[in-house]
Order: sequence, then C-alpha cells, then structure tokens
Amino acid sequence: RLLRTAGSSSDGTEDSDFSADLEHTEVSESAHRRSSTRLTRASLRLSQSSQDLKQGADRDETPPRTPTGNAPSSESDIEVSSPSNDLLSLKEAAAHDLSHRPKRRRFHESYNFNMKCPTPGCNSLGHLTGRHERHFSISGCPLYHNLSADECKGKASTRDKQAEERTLSHRQDENRHSTRNQAPSDRQLRYKEKVTELRRKRNSGLNKEQKEKYMEHRQSHGTSREPLLENITSDYDLELFRKAQARASDDLEKLRLAGQVSEGSNMIKTIVFGRYELDTWYHSPYPEEYARLGRLYMCEFCLKYMKSQTILRRHMAKCVWKHPPGDEIYRKGNISVFEVDGKKNKIYCQNLCLLAKLFLDHKTLYYDVEPFLFYVMTEADNTGCHLVGYFSKEKNSFLNYNVSCILTMPQYMRQGYGKMLIDFSYLLSKVEEKVGSPERPLSDLGLISYRSYWKEVLLRYLNNFQGKEISIKEISQETAVNPVDIVSTLQSLQMLKYWKGKHLVLKRQDLIDDWKAKETKRGNSKTIDPTALKWTPPKGT
Repeated sequence: RLLRTAGSSSDGTEDSDFSADLEHTEVSESAHRRSSTRLTRASLRLSQSSQDLKQGADRDETPPRTPTGNAPSSESDIEVSSPSNDLLSLKEAAAHDLSHRPKRRRFHESYNFNMKCPTPGCNSLGHLTGRHERHFSISGCPLYHNLSADECKGKASTRDKQAEERTLSHRQDENRHSTRNQAPSDRQLRYKEKVTELRRKRNSGLNKEQKEKYMEHRQSHGTSREPLLENITSDYDLELFRKAQARASDDLEKLRLAGQVSEGSNMIKTIVFGRYELDTWYHSPYPEEYARLGRLYMCEFCLKYMKSQTILRRHMAKCVWKHPPGDEIYRKGNISVFEVDGKKNKIYCQNLCLLAKLFLDHKTLYYDVEPFLFYVMTEADNTGCHLVGYFSKEKNSFLNYNVSCILTMPQYMRQGYGKMLIDFSYLLSKVEEKVGSPERPLSDLGLISYRSYWKEVLLRYLNNFQGKEISIKEISQETAVNPVDIVSTLQSLQMLKYWKGKHLVLKRQDLIDDWKAKETKRGNSKTIDPTALKWTPPKGT
C-alpha cells in the first residue's frame, strides 16, 4: 500500500515502475520462503537421522564421536525455529550425520593379521620405525635388529626432535645472504667439530669379552638376527646407520600401503633340496603359511615341503620313499625313468608341479594333474634315486603333443640331462608310432634345448643319409619330429633353399664336421639307449 500511495502522486510511468518492483520483490520473497522451507525439511530429516544414530549408540553404550573427537550435541543443538538459521543448522546436522562413519584406520590396521614375521621368536608387534604397531617383514622387525618395540619408539621420538631442531636452524640460516662461495656458519662449524670429536672416540678394536659375546650371539642366532654392531664403529656413524635403516623400512611401508608391495607377493627365495640349497627364479603358489617364510625344506624323494630343518630331519628319519612312485620303465647304469600317473599319485605330482614352477615362468598347471602322465628321471646312488628332471604329457593329446612341461633341476643343468629328457620323449613317440612336438609356449631355456636337439637330430640324419633325394616327411617319420619343427630348424641352419620352383635341402658338410667333433669330445655317457626301455603305450593313447 505504501508503494502504491507513493506512486499515485506521480505520473503513470513512475507508478508502473513501482508496480514492477513490487512484483519482483514479491516473487523473490516467495522463492526465498520456498527455499527456506526446503532447507527446514532437509534439516529436520538430518536431525532425525542424527537422533536415531545417537539413540542406537546409547543402546550400545559406545556413543559415536564426531570427526573432531567430541561427543554429539543434544537435540536442542539443531534448531529449526527460523529460516535464517537453516543453513547453519544444515551444516551442524551434516556434521552429526558423519558421526556414524568409522574412523580412518591407522597404517598397521590395514595389515592382514593372519601373517606373521618370519623372524624366529617374534610376535610381529612393534616396528623399526617406531610409528606402527605391527610388522610382517624382516626390514621392520625390531627383534631382528636386536631392539625392542619400546626402544624403537624412543629412537623415533629422538629423531623427530632432531628433525625439528634441524628445521629451525635451517630457517635461521635462510636469513643469510646466499652466495656460491659462502663460508660455513658458526653453528655448522660447531657441529663439524662435534662430529670429529665423536669419531675420535671410536674404539680401536674389540676386546676378548666383546669378541666372545659376538661369537655367542652369532652361534645362537645365526642369520636369523642382525650381527651385533656396537663398538664396531663410532656411536655417531652407528646412529646414522640406524636412521638409514629406519628410513628404508618406512619407505617400504609406504610402498606396501600404496599397493606396490602386496602381502600376496611373498616369494620363496631358497629351497633346501637334499644336499643342495637352491635359489628360486619365479613365484610358485605354495600355501601362504609356507610362502611367507622365504625358505622351504623339501624331502627329495616324496617332495613334501616343510617349514624348518628340524621338521625335515624328523621326516627323513621315518620317510620310507627312496624313489618316485610309479613304474620304472627305463634303467641304464645309474639313470632311471619312472612313469607316474597323475590320477594314482596325485599328491606327489602336485608337489612336483609346485616345485617346477619355482624354475619355470610359463607353467600354469599346479593341481589338475589327473589327465597327465609324469616321466621322472633320477640318478641313483647308495642313498636312493635323486630327482634330476621330469617331463609331463597328456594321456590323450589331440594335437600329438609329446611334452606338456619339461624341467631339469638347476643342480643338473648344462650336463646333458635336458637333451636326454627330450630324446626320451621322442623315443616314446616312436614306440607309439606318432609324430610329436612340445606344447607351446616354451620357456627360454626350453627353447634353446629343443633347438639344439633338433639341430643334432637333423645333422645325424644327414650324416647317415646316402641318397640323392630327401623328403621332409621321411625325416619326420624316421625321427618322430614334427615337420614344422624340421623346417624351422633347417631354415635357422640356412640349409633350406628355394631354387627353380623347388625346395632344396643343402647338405652343409662344415656343420656336420663340427657336430662330429663335438660328439667325439662329449662321448656317449649322456644318451638314451632304446634297448633299455621296457614300456608299452597306455591304453587309450
């Protein structure tokens, strides 16, 4: 009314302007009233949800906390009395609504608590950095570093104080004029003199009591503990080394939390196999409780894997196996080959596959061993038949693969046993009157061995061949080698040429002479004798 009265004393144009302003004001007020109503309803819903959460928490006798750590306010803290306080009420209600969310986990709470530290006698509590509650690796184990969890925490607080002092001193030095050839400050000179004095206090050597203490520590713990480092160098340098260890352990922890180092990537580093200790090459899916140990102890006859030397010694005292299970189908001298059925001896074949995966990159068969036959080569002495290598083949292969997986144990590599295994697989194919080929993909060492074997077979055949015309099919039937493998080998030896519309096989006498010289030097000790094979093909193959 006031606006209209004021406008009526003016002309019509002015009155129309006031009317437009009035309409705009009424529209904005109505929009503000609707938005206030929406805010009020939203705040009511948030208030009710926070009240329900608070009541549920009271029943559990564990009142929830806000992100700031304070207990939630009462119902009167969230007011819906006036539209002017709606935005503030909405923020408060949202803060109360977040109170039911779990707190952010600390670093050690993201661990898999089923894991344990590999250090003997360690309970996985504490961390070398002093900032985590648990550890599962040697790099973070206080016990391995001859420390306790409390000592690690005390050293961490000391390092933090030193870091604060260093930061403060750097800030003071920032006020100095920066030049390239600037003289050291008084503080830096005093620190240098202090370090020099500390290093002068280094003991010249260990006395008799300290040497006895160190030797006793080494004999009692061996490599499961870090050697005692006191009195070996100055206290200053030892403290620097401790700081570097803690920093490296902290960096590994950050990588683990970032997912770059996962708990599931535990890899067995070494295995104790008979009288050998072998370094592994690849990861094998052993059970987690064994894989996280880093070292496995295996019976070389039954291939059972164990956690410690004591368990292995007890097992060997009562293990009755002295050779692989199955039928001995070949024996010449001290070399024997046993045929093991994956269906009849499932546990042995599974353990054999897990062992082979430690040294093979492309192997994918671990537990489904029933459709396969395993041919295990051994070397006998007065203690038993020791595993040299093996190959497996499918009982029914539609592609005529005569080898699915082949392995020579690392301690017997580069001694001719790999070619013996390959030659034995082709000998079985000859008895079956089939043409065989290994299953792809081959490992790097397997490909080298097969190419060397195919080259040797072709050169021997060409050396004994007296005719003028030769056929790839005839070579394949005589040697049981797949024609594709024969052609690829001839091409690699540059013995296959295309001339006037025909493929010609060149008889390179220089290669044959080189092969003869190597055969004479090598001798016949590592060859397969077909007459020593006592085997008939299994039914259905």
